[in-house]
Amino acid sequence: MGAIDDAAKQAGEFYEKNKDKIDDALKSEQAEGISDSVLDGVADFAKKVTGGKFDEHIEGARDAADGAVGNE
Repeated sequence: MGAIDDAAKQAGEFYEKNKDKIDDALKSEQAEGISDSVLDGVADFAKKVTGGKFDEHIEGARDAADGAVGNE
């Protein structure tokens, strides 16, 4: 196995041992605040780049991603 395979295996093992804690962290208030900030910044950037042509699609994608991380 190469270094990448070893790292991937270790990451998988770490996740399996700690998945409850990881899931709790992803649903925390802190994760919600961070994800909101990042998602808002990315959405604003995408709106500027597209000239507002796809604002509804961008907001929909932003909201879907927000629903997957945090607690709101």
